[in-house]
Amino acid sequence: MGGGRLEEGDWLTEPLLEKLSESSYSSSQEHLVKRTGTAWTATAHIITAVIGSGVLSLAWSVAQLGWVGGPAAMVFFAGVTLVQSSLLADCYISRDQDERGRVVRNKSYVDAVKLYLGEKSLTFCGFFLSVSLFGNGVVYTLTSATSMRAIQKTNCYHREGHSALCSTTEVDGYYVLVFGLAQVVLSQIPDFHNMTWLSIFSAVMSFTYSFIGFGLGATKVIENGVIKGGIRGIPGVSSTQKVWSIAQAVGDITFAYPYIMVLLEIEDTLRSPPSEIETMNKASRASIAITTFFYLGCACFGYAAFGDATPGNLLTGFYKPYWLIYLANLCVVLHLLGGFQAPFALVERRFGGDAGAGVFDVEVPMLGRRRVNVFKLCFRTAYVAATTALAVWLPYFNQVVGLLGAFTYWPLAIHFPVQMYLAHAKVMPWTTRWLAIQAFSATCLLVCAFSSVGSVVGVFGLGRS
Repeated sequence: MGGGRLEEGDWLTEPLLEKLSESSYSSSQEHLVKRTGTAWTATAHIITAVIGSGVLSLAWSVAQLGWVGGPAAMVFFAGVTLVQSSLLADCYISRDQDERGRVVRNKSYVDAVKLYLGEKSLTFCGFFLSVSLFGNGVVYTLTSATSMRAIQKTNCYHREGHSALCSTTEVDGYYVLVFGLAQVVLSQIPDFHNMTWLSIFSAVMSFTYSFIGFGLGATKVIENGVIKGGIRGIPGVSSTQKVWSIAQAVGDITFAYPYIMVLLEIEDTLRSPPSEIETMNKASRASIAITTFFYLGCACFGYAAFGDATPGNLLTGFYKPYWLIYLANLCVVLHLLGGFQAPFALVERRFGGDAGAGVFDVEVPMLGRRRVNVFKLCFRTAYVAATTALAVWLPYFNQVVGLLGAFTYWPLAIHFPVQMYLAHAKVMPWTTRWLAIQAFSATCLLVCAFSSVGSVVGVFGLGRS
C-alpha cells in the first residue's frame, strides 16, 4: 500500500484492473512495441508510485515504536521491498515460450499471476486487490476529511489567533460527507481516471505536501532547540495497549512502501540491452534508497518535533505559516480527489458496464444533452456511498491505514511474488534457496498477522469506546 501512491490504488492500477477480466500475456503486436525506458525513468516512476498519503502517518508510527524501533522497522520494510521487487522483476520474461515460439512478457502483475499460478490464484489475487482498492477509498476519504478539517482550523487560527477554540472532533463526519459528495460527481466523468494530465497533477500534489511536511518538521525541530521523543516511544495506558499500538504502527509502515502492483508495468517500458531485469533491479535499489531516506526524514523530524504529542496525520500538527499549511492540506485533498477512481473498471468490465444496454440520452442542466449509463451511474454512486459510510462509521485514520496495510501486504506483496518466482525459476522444494525464500515469506506473514490483529483491535476497540 499508504498515500498516497501513482499509488497502490491510484491511477496506475487502472491497467492492472483491466487485465483481471481481459488478461493476455503475449501480443500479436509485440514487434510494434517500442520500449525506450531507462533506469532513470524507472526510478522516477517508482518514486512517484510509492510516495503518497501514506507518508503522513509515518511520524505517528515512529512515535509508537520509539527512536530505535521506528527507524529499524522502516529500514526492515525497505529491505523486504527490495527483496520482493527483485523476485517479481525476475518473472517479467517467462523461461517458457508460447505456442508460437515467442518470448512471453508479463506486462502486469495479474498477467504474471495467471501465467505462473493459474486461474484459481488469479481469483484470490482479484479478491485481495479489490479489498486493497476499496480500503484505499476509505483511507483517501479519511485523509481528505482530516486535511479539510485542518484547513478550517488553520483559517480559524489565522482569524482568531492561536489561543482561539478552533478544535473539532477527530475526523468530522461533515468533511467526510463533503468529500463523498465530490467523489459522486467526479466518478461520473467518463474516463476521468485515464486522463494523462490527472496523473501528472496527482504526482505534483503528492510531492508538494510530502516535501512541505518534511520541511515543516525540520524547521520545528530547529525552533524547539531540542529533539523530543524517547527510546520506547509513546508510553501506553497499559502494556497490552502499547503492544496494539506497535502493531498498528507496523501496519502503517507496510501501507507506505510497496509498489509491487505496478512493477511489471514499469519494467515493460524498459529498453534492452541491458536486460530489463538488470535495469529494473538497479532502479529499485536507487528508488528504495531515496524513498527510505525521505520517509525517515519525514517520520523522524515529525517525531522529534512533537514527541509524545505527534499527530496521526503529520500536517495537522502545524499551524504556521498559515499559507503553507493551507497549501499542503489543499494539495492532499486535490491529490486524493484525483486518485479515487481506479476500482470502477474492475466491476464495469466484468458486468457489462461498457455495453450499449442501459445507455440513455438525458438533458442535463447547464451541460446540455449527455449520454448516461445507468449501470455506471448506480454502481459508482453506490461504491462512493459505501466508502463514505465506512469512513463515517470508522473514522480512525491510523488504525484503518494499519489494518489495510497489514491485511493486504502479505498476499499481494509477498505470497504471490514468492510463489511466482518459485514457479518461474523452477526452484526445487527443500533446497537451500527454497527454504530461504519460504522463511522470508513466513517471517513476513507473522509480522503482518501481528499487525492485523493489533489494527483490528484498534479499529473496533475505538469504535466500542
